[in-house]
Amino acid sequence: MGKWEFGLTIAVVGMGGTMLALYFLSIVISVLKKLFPHKKESQS
Repeated sequence: MGKWEFGLTIAVVGMGGTMLALYFLSIVISVLKKLFPHKKESQS
């Protein structure tokens, strides 16, 4: 495996890992929103 192939592989793995982590984080956030819904504060 040459330098270019190795660099491209690392770039694809890095970007894929980042996208996977962001997707997982968005799932966690949506689950937490369903568990703890936002309550509007009453204005007095």
